Amino acid sequence: MQIIYEDNHVIVVSKESGEIVQADKTGDQPLSEKVKAYIKEAYAKPGAVFLGVTHRLDRPVSGLVVFARTSKALTRLNKMFANGEVHKTYWAIVQNRPKEDEGELVHWIYRNEQQNKSYALDHEEYAAKKAILRYRVIGASDRYTLVEVNLLTGRHHQIRCQLSAIGCPIKGDLKYGARRSNPDGSISLLARHIEFLHPVSKQLISLDAPLPNDPLWQSFAGL
Repeated sequence: MQIIYEDNHVIVVSKESGEIVQADKTGDQPLSEKVKAYIKEAYAKPGAVFLGVTHRLDRPVSGLVVFARTSKALTRLNKMFANGEVHKTYWAIVQNRPKEDEGELVHWIYRNEQQNKSYALDHEEYAAKKAILRYRVIGASDRYTLVEVNLLTGRHHQIRCQLSAIGCPIKGDLKYGARRSNPDGSISLLARHIEFLHPVSKQLISLDAPLPNDPLWQSFAGL
């Protein structure tokens, strides 16, 4: 577990692909419990440790996750996330270069809960939710393209689904059309940057996640 930022109210860690943020039916130890164990040991806290989950990342995704260390911070962060006051930037390595090097994607996303998969429609339909993101190409290798993504809405598997819908599936993401999986089971999607006003001090917090320890990711280290 890599801690990127920490104070009395907030702790931000860099999640590795394969980790779950919060407990689920798998029974695997979630990142939230690892953070609690760290706080308990680091500060010799007696009894139960409070830790609030403010948002999640899909299991195969890596990058920044914000946790609240106090109930005051949790209440305020939850409101900030709901109001779009927490700005997240993602990096995605995709198979095919988009036709346009930058643009805005608008779809209506339908979630199939049985499949745990979302489908992007180009028209409004019952039970589908409007999904908007902006992207721009920021790098390329011989076979792959690095795209920076900013979400304007927060839908289930939104980045994965929308990039796939324009013919640019994320590397390793078999569920959304990648040719092959990544050896470690990850998909090449990183929650790279997060920016928000501290819920208590109101100071600007601006953080970057480290790139995964992978030669392709590391080739983009200078960006």
